[in-house]
Amino acid sequence: MEDIKDKLWTREFIMLTVCGLLLFLNLQMILSPLPGYVKEHFHADAFTVSLFTTVFALSAIISRLFSAKALEKGKRNTILFLGLILSFLATLGYLWSGTLTLLLLMRIVYGVGFGMGSTTLPTMASGVIPIRRLGEGMGYFGLSTSIALSLGPVIGSLLLEYGGFTSLVYATLIVIALIFPLVYPLTKKVKSPEPAPIPKEFSTVPQKKGFTKELLLPSLLNFLMSVTYGGLLGFINLFGKESGLANASLFFLFNAVAVVIIRPISGKIYDRKGHQALLIPAAVCLIGGLWLLSYSTSTAFLALAACCYGLGFGTVQPTLQSWMIQLVPPQRQGMANSMYFNSLDLGIAAGALILGQIASFSSYGAMYRYASLFLGIFIVIYALYLLTRSKDVGKQIAISDGNKRTI
Repeated sequence: MEDIKDKLWTREFIMLTVCGLLLFLNLQMILSPLPGYVKEHFHADAFTVSLFTTVFALSAIISRLFSAKALEKGKRNTILFLGLILSFLATLGYLWSGTLTLLLLMRIVYGVGFGMGSTTLPTMASGVIPIRRLGEGMGYFGLSTSIALSLGPVIGSLLLEYGGFTSLVYATLIVIALIFPLVYPLTKKVKSPEPAPIPKEFSTVPQKKGFTKELLLPSLLNFLMSVTYGGLLGFINLFGKESGLANASLFFLFNAVAVVIIRPISGKIYDRKGHQALLIPAAVCLIGGLWLLSYSTSTAFLALAACCYGLGFGTVQPTLQSWMIQLVPPQRQGMANSMYFNSLDLGIAAGALILGQIASFSSYGAMYRYASLFLGIFIVIYALYLLTRSKDVGKQIAISDGNKRTI
């Protein structure tokens, strides 16, 4: 029988996971269809269209930095509800944005609100997960992000095509409005970490204020992986037209299926063996998925590529997030989550920009093969880290043995 202290599927954890799904679904339902709407409705050029992704990403990144500091000071509920309200109002504002300037302003406001919410909800979730099941718990919670990333673009594109932009906005308003009644009771039940002295057992790094350099490596790895996903979000439909695939956006659906399957498994492996057992095999799966996709000319081949990519994507995301959370004490988990999502957003934005330029002088199929180079860099950097760490451990053992001989 499961120990009550190690119980994962509590009401609080389930509700927080649902709230995370709704928040990211609200984002993804708009994010993918919006460039097409802007280009068609306002006759905007490519640079102007790219601004709608860029200003959102930058405002979310800046917002998360301030949110993380506010969370450390115990202002969790204020940040959470302010973020949700701003996101709701900005989404509503799309209906009255008759000019590009107003629509860009709404994207900035939305980015600020989303940055607050996307920092707070994962931090609350990590606070209700038993420490011995952190990898498994964050794996399940991360399904909310992955499912939204996979299904949001499909739902949003269908709504825009068959119902128009107004129907899309109303649908996203309903999605975000559902979060308020679900999350409000949790703010009273889920305790916020107090800004107190940090017990040594909660962190592998010394107590300090400001930036935590130990988070740099997993953030960099997350960035490199997210660059490839930016290429998928931005160009999968254009690749479909190039390759004669009528429903290329189904890639996200098949990807979601693979993610749902692998998340619980990878989480349990992380809890038993750590990130070193997962990241390199997962990166190989991601590379395989991109190469298979680049040669896809049928739905069956597309599904195979999506499942292969999804196995890697569904492993890397929760592994890196759990690793980053474990590198900091409880009251700095907001900072860890902030850096995780900032590196994700930066990667997606950079991927759309860099890979778009590559596609302009090659093809979309070749672009995905070039994208796999970022995962090659991922493997090299992580392998060097593992080698360096093993040498350090070996030196420590040698010094310890030498001290014993002299005693």
